[in-house]
Parts: sequence; structure tokens; C-alpha cells
Amino acid sequence: MEKQEFATRYRDLQISSGFPLPFGASKQDEGVNFAIAAKKAQKLTLCIFDENDLENFIEIKLDPDVNKTGDVWHIQIKGLPSCIIYGYRVFPDALQETSLLVLDPYAKAVNTPRDWYDQSAPYRPLGKFLISPPFDWQGDKCLQIPNKDLLIYEMHVRGFTLDQSSQTKHPGTFLGIIEKIPYLKELGVNALELLPVFEFNEKETNQINPKTKQKVCNYWGYSTLNFFSLMNRYATSSTQDTAINEFKTMVRELHKNGIEVILDVVYNHTSEGGQDGSTLSFRGLNHKDYYMTTPEGDYLNFSGCGNTVNSNHPWTQELIIESLRYWVTEMHIDGFRFDLASILTRAENGAPLQNAPIVEAISLDPVLSQTKLIAEAWDAGGLYQVGGFYPGKRWSEWNGRYRDIVRRFIKGTPENKTAFATALCGSQDLYGWRQTPICSVNFITAHDGFSLADLVSYNEKHNKENGENNRDGFDYNESWNCGVEGQSSNKKILYLRERQLRNLLLALMISQGIPMILMGDEYAHSRNGNNNTWCQDNELNWFLWDQIEARSPFHRFFKSLIHFRKNHPLLRRDTFLDNQDITWHGIMPFNPDWNNDNNFIAFTLNSNQGPDLYIAFNSADISQTITIPSAGQGKRWVFVVNTHNLPPDDFFDEEQRPPLQANIFLMHPYSAILLTHLTQHGVHLD
Repeated sequence: MEKQEFATRYRDLQISSGFPLPFGASKQDEGVNFAIAAKKAQKLTLCIFDENDLENFIEIKLDPDVNKTGDVWHIQIKGLPSCIIYGYRVFPDALQETSLLVLDPYAKAVNTPRDWYDQSAPYRPLGKFLISPPFDWQGDKCLQIPNKDLLIYEMHVRGFTLDQSSQTKHPGTFLGIIEKIPYLKELGVNALELLPVFEFNEKETNQINPKTKQKVCNYWGYSTLNFFSLMNRYATSSTQDTAINEFKTMVRELHKNGIEVILDVVYNHTSEGGQDGSTLSFRGLNHKDYYMTTPEGDYLNFSGCGNTVNSNHPWTQELIIESLRYWVTEMHIDGFRFDLASILTRAENGAPLQNAPIVEAISLDPVLSQTKLIAEAWDAGGLYQVGGFYPGKRWSEWNGRYRDIVRRFIKGTPENKTAFATALCGSQDLYGWRQTPICSVNFITAHDGFSLADLVSYNEKHNKENGENNRDGFDYNESWNCGVEGQSSNKKILYLRERQLRNLLLALMISQGIPMILMGDEYAHSRNGNNNTWCQDNELNWFLWDQIEARSPFHRFFKSLIHFRKNHPLLRRDTFLDNQDITWHGIMPFNPDWNNDNNFIAFTLNSNQGPDLYIAFNSADISQTITIPSAGQGKRWVFVVNTHNLPPDDFFDEEQRPPLQANIFLMHPYSAILLTHLTQHGVHLD
């Protein structure tokens, strides 16, 4: 469309002063109201663009005497089409014509490309306002699965179905996930924790992969541009409201199948970076409102990404709350995992707060009252709050201590016996004051760090392909390569690794608290020792569907343990175990021998309504002969799991569980067992 023709199209607009609330673009009185807080602006204009040619736009000047209330600029316009592209030009100095074109922080959609790595034009994010027909939710509501019953699956939207082995019609998209719902149900998970789905620029990085000589990308997406808009590259089209409708469809269909959706949200920093970063949105409006700064105006960096969101400033606090409400009310999201959540507890100068306003506001907000809240309770500035992020049961936390303790014990690190026992019981040392183990999100692997397979195959990180000379990523992983670094053809090494994989998973699935598993771990996905794959858009991160069949024995074990947990209330409590619920053993029954650092631990979970469970771990490098307590009168123990056994005898289905032949049992090195009760007549008690 020619520039003159485009301008003519908007010649008859009806313009009035508008209203300072709500922020963003909203339909009001048969028109569209625009409102934006811009303390830095001495002058401000609203720009409306030609969707097909962003060089064409009309510019509407806002009069501070008419269109400004406090620091909020506002205007109402009638006669606009149902879809408009818009941005604001901010003039920091009224006497100069130098301006900054910025994105509305409250834009519900962003006009960015559909295709990854689109090089046809510079990344120029502008707001998109849509008047669309109501979405047909078909009666959908958030599921409100009790926290004690959650089994979380951490997933990357693009990576889940992008590989050609997925054989999906819409690979790498929200719709691709829908196609794989039968798989997720069969696996047994009931909550997806999606890595960031808010709009980000995957092309923003400068590092070069020394192997391919190509630029790496921001694959994970922890570089949010806007807290209301979806990533267009996760939809099948960037036109109109495609991303919104496809995301809603995904949520609706997951809910129909009993699966909740939890978003990994990044309210601790944005894509604008530090002192030398880009001015795309917040920085151009007033960086001191939205970012923590020193008295001299320099950016504080508690995120490790150049800037830190000033989350306890009134403007920013309102932005975050409105964003969360939007995802719950408009998108039916079930919960949120807050990346580097400890930043939310810092004051505007970066000092830790006892009662942070933003955390209190989120915790007490009525709209958010039924949503799951999960904190990554630390930040890059050294503030570590695992166990103490928020009082009561409202928040759960990624339990990084659980991860490290379980890794250490399973690989045989001395002096971890008591800590391991405490971790299995829901980390009462951390969460006893909250009176529930469901505050602990237990995980052994996550997107950060080694995958499960790499945890038993590498002692050192191998991150050179990230283009940072192996400086990035964790240096201390509590991993063990079982004798050889990386891939091996040694059968003894491979057998030991397989046992360790099963031991780690068994520990996770019998622990009190909320278990979380990493996408791909169910078939022992390897990232070749890279423990920081944030920039790898390739098979290091993609789910390789053909590997499910190739690793079917381990996949069966993984899936079977998930379903065993789901069928046993003993493993899914919302109160801590007491002396009536658990009995500790050592090599001899009823004698845990805590002072004997023999890398052996055993216990019985006692139930009045179903079968008891006996669980034992031997993480020593030698066999240990143990005595298993009697199953009780009229009962006998049968095997559910023996990680020493080769598949399929590593996990026994209910109708095939062999009985324990004698109470004296040889526990092989690096092995674990799980037993349950049968009556003497072979009738299962549950």
C-alpha cells in the first residue's frame, strides 16, 4: 500500500482524550483506548503502521494538556480496523526531535516473524491490537489438581516436536504438542512446565559455534521482550491472532486430557540487556522505573543477564500482577514457575526485603488464588532462599538441595546417608516450618545442567559448542561418569550406568513432594556432556522420538515407575511422615545405624489401607548382605523393582511380581530394590 493511500485510510479517525486506565490498548466505547506510563517522555506520539509495510505509518501527537494524567499518556480513537500494528515514539527532550520507537509493555501480541532466524528484516517488535471473536473454550476450566498428586514434565515447545522423527503435522509448535497428548497420557505426567513462551528474539546472540562456524541462538527463551505476548515462532502463522488461538487450543485440549499447564516466567530481567543493550520497550519509557539502578544510573545485575527488573516499584509491580492475571483469566493457565524468583524479594536498590510487596501481592491476589506458584528460590547475585522463600503452603520451590543430595548419595559420596533419608521424606529440614512436603519440587535434572544420561556419563562439562570456550555452565555437577568420560562400548561401564539411571529415577519417584522430570530423560537423552544448552537449536535439545523404541527397556522402566507412584497414596502425602508412617532399617531390621557410613539405607512405609512398601538403596561399591523385616502375619514381600536386574526384570508388573524367597538378601553394588505386600493367597492388598 502506498504511503499516501495508507494515510488516507485513517483520514476520518475520531480522536478524543481517552483514559489513563487500563494500561495498553483496550476496546472502549466503540473505539480503542491507548494508555502508557512514560515518565521519561517530554513529548510522545502514537504510531500506527501498515501491517504489510512497516515503513508506512501515521503519527498522532498526544497533547500533554489533554492526553496526559500524571505520568500516563492516553488517547482514544474510533474508526480503527480490527487489527492494528502500533508503537510509541518517545521524545526524552521536548526541544529535540530525537525519538525512541518503543513497544507497549502491555501489548497482548507483537508483530514479529513466524519463521525462526528470519533475516528478511531487522527485529523490530511493534504492538498488535486485535478485535477477535470470542474463543470457544468449550466449558474449559483450570484443573486444580492437588499439589500432592502433581507429576511435572519440563518441556520446550519447539524442541518437543521439531525433530522429523516426531512425524507431526505442525512440528515445533503449540499444535504439535496437541498431537502428542496420547504419548503424555501414556507416560503418566499430569502437568507440563513450559520453558518461556513469551515473545523473545532468538537471533539476539553473537556467539559463534566453533564446530559449525554458525551463530548460536537464544533457544531456551529466557530473554523476555514482553510479558503479555506469545512467541509467534511457536505458532503456525504470525498473522492476526493465530498464536493466541493455537495456544488456547493447546491448553483446552491438555485440560480435556487431565494435564495442567504451568508457565516458566521470567520477571527478573528482560531482553533489553545492560548499559549497552537495546532500547525496545521499558528502557525508552523510564529505565529507573523498570530496572534496578545505582544512584549514578548504572544497571544492577542480579540476573546475570545485564539488567534486573525493578519488581517492587509500583509501576512494575502492577505490570507483573496484570500479566499473571491475564494468563490465568484469558489463557486458563494453571500455574507459574518463577525464574530466579529471589530477585522478586529485592528492594529497588537490590537489598533483600523481609516482606517483598510483589511477592505478597502475588500470594494474596484473588485472581491467582487457585494457581500453582513455584519459585526458583535463588538468583545470580548470591541470594539463596531454598526453604525460606515464603511462609505457609502458598508457594512451592525448586529444591536444589534435594537435587544435589540425591546425586551425591546415589554416586556413593560419603557422609550423605542422613541427608538422603531426609530428602526422600520431603526435606522436612527445609519445609518443616511450613508443615507440608508439597512445598518441595523434587528434581534430579532440569533444563539447566546435565541430562539424566549425561549425569552418569560425564565428570566434566563439554560446552565448547556454545562459543564461550567452555566457561559457561556449572562447574560442579555432582555427576559421575562410572569410569569413562562420555560414550563407551565397555559393557561393564554401560551396565553400571543403566543401574545408576534406574537408581536415580527410583529415588525421585518414591520421594515425598512434587516430582519433576526433564523432557527426554524418559529415553535417556544425551546432550553429549553439554550442561548449558541454552543456545543449541539442534539434536542436543530436540526430543528424538525414534529413541523411544531404541531405548524401550529404560522407557518402560521410567513409565512404569511413574504409574506406580500415581497408584500408591503412600508416596503422595501432603503431610510429613511420622514414626507411625515410616520405619527405618539398616543392614538389620529396625536398626538404621545412622553412624555407620556404609552408603546403605532402607525403610518401610506403613499403611493401614493398602500394602506396605520396603525400599532399600546400596550406593556402595561392594555387595552388602541385608536382612529384610518380616512382611507380617499372612503376608509376603514381592519384588516391584530391582535395579540390579537387566530389563525386563528391573520392574515387575503386578501380575508377575516374584516373591522374596528369604529375608536374607544380597544387595549388589549400586543397586536398589522396592518391595510390596501380597497376602499368602496371592491377593494384592490394594
